[in-house]
Amino acid sequence: METGAFFYDTGAEVNRKLASRTAGARYNSAVNLRTLFRRAPATQLSLPLDTVPARLVAAIMPASALVPQTPPPVQAQATIPFGGHESAIDSLRGALSRQLGESATVEFHDNRSTMVSFRRDSRGALRIRLHHMFLPPPADLAHHLAAFIAGHGFSRAAASHWIDTYIRGHQAVIRPARASPLGPSRGRYHDLQAIFDSLNQQFFGGGVAATIGWGRAPRQQRRRSIKMGVYFHHSQQIRLHPALDQPEVPTYLVEFVVYHEMCHQVCPPENAVAGKAHRKRIHTRAFHAREKLHPDRERALAWEKRNLKLLLRSTP
Repeated sequence: METGAFFYDTGAEVNRKLASRTAGARYNSAVNLRTLFRRAPATQLSLPLDTVPARLVAAIMPASALVPQTPPPVQAQATIPFGGHESAIDSLRGALSRQLGESATVEFHDNRSTMVSFRRDSRGALRIRLHHMFLPPPADLAHHLAAFIAGHGFSRAAASHWIDTYIRGHQAVIRPARASPLGPSRGRYHDLQAIFDSLNQQFFGGGVAATIGWGRAPRQQRRRSIKMGVYFHHSQQIRLHPALDQPEVPTYLVEFVVYHEMCHQVCPPENAVAGKAHRKRIHTRAFHAREKLHPDRERALAWEKRNLKLLLRSTP
């Protein structure tokens, strides 16, 4: 589970992308944004990590594209990779068939990102895919799924809220990401291990236990933002973006990014409550207080803001 990231965005927050040929919708736990997928071009927001609400994506296709004029026979099938819930799934698919008025395929998976999705295949058949966190299916799942797929206005919004709340309450069953191999700590211009060891003794009394290294250089593409560092809680790894390993980047900036990520281990996430929806607060009050103890914090943030273009165009 990725629990901390040092992230900066240029402020160009709206990116337009073409929607998939097959219209559909999904709740996604990797990108916490609300996105509309339609047959026409879609709009997607890209915001700094700290400013994005901890909300799972609800992408909804027009109901007119989902509800046929003449409903086919009431029938549904379920693909079950997780056994032991056959009877409950039979009830779920039956209820979905009655409420949608058409046949559908229900599948369960162990995906890390997309929790709820639906689309039509090449024959026009409706396919619904759910994360196994919905097993056994809650009694009112069929009602909310049907409203999410084919509802209008308030009923669709209420269904989205119910699904969002349910997913947030069951995030513990989502398997953690497998961290890619960590790169070496000694770069061409900055030695991360030496920086880590010095900071650990100076600010944490040697109490931070983590491995550190450079991340892989990303594919060459136009970027509008950069995640300079990240801390993986489950593997206790810190990795920095290789764009920081260049002679123009001052050591005090690299030190501050490393310090920021070390603070994530000392000040772990806390549960936050917004209404009835639960989420993780990554940068807690304790975290911000600890981060402000670094003497070069303001200088590092100021350099980063002035030189963002340098970091974005770097090709390590």
